[in-house]
Amino acid sequence: MLNIDSLETGIVIDHIQPGASMRVYNLLKLDKLDCCVAIIKNAKSTKFGRKDIIKIEGITDINLDVLGFVDHNITVDIIREGKIVEKKKLVPPQELRNVVRCKNPRCITSIEQGLEQVFRLHENNGHRHYRCIYCEQEYQSRQG
Repeated sequence: MLNIDSLETGIVIDHIQPGASMRVYNLLKLDKLDCCVAIIKNAKSTKFGRKDIIKIEGITDINLDVLGFVDHNITVDIIREGKIVEKKKLVPPQELRNVVRCKNPRCITSIEQGLEQVFRLHENNGHRHYRCIYCEQEYQSRQG
């Protein structure tokens, strides 16, 4: 079994769908941080069977909207002095700003490079999706 040391201070992003950890890593721009990041893929989970986990050392603040956008079932544990001091449950954000880009080539954001990329949550018959506020294009992730 693989052993990853516990954190003294940092964040544990847990219950990520198997295979989705690199998407979370990229959306949170973790490659830009100057800290240790551990990605654990396909870890055993009693609740889900398999899951991914990301551990971030030294950082205690991240964009929870990004995580709620990816999957609101993800849990976030804040670690201080080696102990979990806070567990955060996520909700899908009502609005996303500069997290994903509109793929509609006719959208104003394709022409006006300085415009923020803004998507709003829409719910229809229990199905959640995000739409560009400028052109109403539905966001389609590459993973389905």
